[in-house]
Amino acid sequence: MAQDTEQQAIDGGGVLPVDDEGFVIDTEDCEERETAYRERGTSRPITVVGNPVLHKECKDVTSFDDDLASLIDDMFATQRVAQGVGVAANQVGVDLKVFVYDCMDDDGVRHVGVVCNPVLQELPAEKRRLDDSGEGCLSVPTAYAPLARPDYAEVTGQDQKGNPIKVRGTGYFARCLQHETDHLYGYLYIDRLSKRERKDALRQMEEGTPRYPVVDNG
Repeated sequence: MAQDTEQQAIDGGGVLPVDDEGFVIDTEDCEERETAYRERGTSRPITVVGNPVLHKECKDVTSFDDDLASLIDDMFATQRVAQGVGVAANQVGVDLKVFVYDCMDDDGVRHVGVVCNPVLQELPAEKRRLDDSGEGCLSVPTAYAPLARPDYAEVTGQDQKGNPIKVRGTGYFARCLQHETDHLYGYLYIDRLSKRERKDALRQMEEGTPRYPVVDNG
């Protein structure tokens, strides 16, 4: 029975185990799980800043069906082609609250998973240590800017089967969870910058060349 459950998780359709506090264990079988998703999927072009779909709150996921599973597969394939650590559905032009991630934390531990309908949890003051590391975004290609975010994050939501889940992360992975949740509520990281920093990021994007296919905003 344990073997069957593990194989289902690896194949991309299973439910991740949880720890003693109820948080998903997303650090096991990462390579196998990511590969299973990605090999079923087809990479899509990335939607970039200026497209309206990036600037409004997405719709809740209500159907945890084969269409959702196919979207998730495509998002993992897209993430690999773009060499990203997270992708939100609206970045591939889909108006749904779901993101995928394949991200290292600051301890070098890899996390791979899916979150539907994420809600970022408010942190008590003692857990709010800000980290002002640099941040980038596949939807703002070639641009980077420092942005202060808490170095710990907790997100609640649902897995691709609709089961309630909790995900937590520290360091770079915490930044990823916050960044991807932001996307699904219509915020890009550059929206949290000062006007001068945002202008500089957009200049970097204008001067750079994306290393992956992007949607032409016309």
